[in-house]
Amino acid sequence: MSAAKRLLLVHAHPDDETINNGVTMAKYAASGAQVTLVTCTRGEEGEVLVTELANLASDKDDKLGEHREVELKDAMAQLGINDFRFLGAPNKKWRDSGMMGTTQNERGDVFWQADLDEASHELVKIILETKPQVLITYDEFGGYGHPDHIKAHRVAMRATELAAEQGWQISKIYWNTMPRSVIQMGIEKMKEVGSDFFGAESADDLPFAKPDELVTTVVNAPEYVPQKLEAMKAHATQISVDGPFFALSNNLGLSVWGDEYYTLVKGEKAAPFDSNGRELDIFAGVI
Repeated sequence: MSAAKRLLLVHAHPDDETINNGVTMAKYAASGAQVTLVTCTRGEEGEVLVTELANLASDKDDKLGEHREVELKDAMAQLGINDFRFLGAPNKKWRDSGMMGTTQNERGDVFWQADLDEASHELVKIILETKPQVLITYDEFGGYGHPDHIKAHRVAMRATELAAEQGWQISKIYWNTMPRSVIQMGIEKMKEVGSDFFGAESADDLPFAKPDELVTTVVNAPEYVPQKLEAMKAHATQISVDGPFFALSNNLGLSVWGDEYYTLVKGEKAAPFDSNGRELDIFAGVI
């Protein structure tokens, strides 16, 4: 028998899920919810931050995707997630698209070039199998404009329409949101210790900083921050323990990762709420 609460997350590359939703995933999985992660590419074009693994890069041995599959598996073990899949697997693989305007982005096998309905139908299969009540993905800008994030958004939203036509209606859809005030606080704290956060002077310099009023929902789960940080460490080629994410943890304390923010774009907000009127439970009103 399937779990009473079922959550589906659609992400572009391995590590996106942990940065955006690590405590959300860990919290709901620990409570008995079925959590399904769909990752659309293997992140083949990612930068390799581990010197001894530099040969994996796409301009060298081009084996980073295979390595990131292992990193994702290790990260999911930390978060307690058993159901994680790559879109189209095992028969279809879409490659990391790289950034807009690059030669990689023009390859015929990259996710950005994928036919929208073909990719969406692959996700529909998973939706009809797992029957999630709640979906989490990116906004229409993909958070910060990466082609694969934008395409993941489009595929997720299209798949929900197609699944509804085939009998499964997802009750609530959320987009990841990084509120400007939280990012600005982090930047100020980093400045106090003579460091920076991605070189930004202000949250306005970062494309993923969103107006606070877009936040409808916050998942507060500080007790799962240690698991989130261990999952981040598992993505070693992409997240450096000496980089801005862990510097933020050191300077703001672990609680900086305990809140994850969302914009509800389908469904109705429901109690309980925090003092700012934001939902505290993504399944509220569903079960």
